[in-house]
Amino acid sequence: MVEKVESGTKKEKGGVSSNTYQLPFPGAGAVDLAVEERGGGQPFLLLHGGAGPASMTRFATLLAERHQVRAITPTHPGFARTKRPDEMKSVQGLAQLYYELLDRLGVSDVTVIGNSIGGWIASELALLASPRVSRVVLVDAGGIEVPGHPIPDTSKLTLDEIMSLSYHNPEPFRVNPATLNDDQRAIMASNRAALQVYAPQMTDPTLAGRLASVAVPVLVISGESDRIADPEYGRAYAAAIPGAKFELLAGTGHVPQIETPELLLETIWNYGQQKR
Repeated sequence: MVEKVESGTKKEKGGVSSNTYQLPFPGAGAVDLAVEERGGGQPFLLLHGGAGPASMTRFATLLAERHQVRAITPTHPGFARTKRPDEMKSVQGLAQLYYELLDRLGVSDVTVIGNSIGGWIASELALLASPRVSRVVLVDAGGIEVPGHPIPDTSKLTLDEIMSLSYHNPEPFRVNPATLNDDQRAIMASNRAALQVYAPQMTDPTLAGRLASVAVPVLVISGESDRIADPEYGRAYAAAIPGAKFELLAGTGHVPQIETPELLLETIWNYGQQKR
């Protein structure tokens, strides 16, 4: 069933609400933002990384069902073959878009969880000081510059090389490109292209210094086997944010929401309970 709502279109399937919101953005008029929602209760905004929105699906379901909360999972414009206006081309722009989304949803006491570039977006969102955001969780986030710990340029790597850097044990997660259908190939290509638009250098040299003004509680999580944003990189991230807590996850890499979702959920939930 499709029904018109104030902000766009809405579809319900299998307990997942799929919405398209038209949100204001300078120079573009309005940006179409695809958002899935699961569950109800305390809101959690989950921001995916370069692997695309599918990398958050399983974890969003686990979070919503295990703790009876509302998991909000947008697709960054341009990822998964969605439209991206030319004016939408920076991580800071994405953060502003999600500031507008939270206002449109009218939510409060929001926990923002971001993985990889999604963590970078979450950092920028924290800097916007939305009164709707109560805490931020950065999961193997990128964005800052750490001497001696560069973020690799994944645009120059093969899929297999990215997998090797992203997982503690990559074997169960490897994908044979020859087995992908045309739609899957197109989605992966759009994800790569969008990542290059938003983060062509993978870092912002001003970010670490600006993080000193973050005023909400922040948890920085690193997988011990992350070879994209390694644990020392994560520790430097936490050190740049006043009062931030750092947690190292054993037996996991750059995408713990895929590789060790139960461990990630336990770590995030325990932190949230401590902050109440």
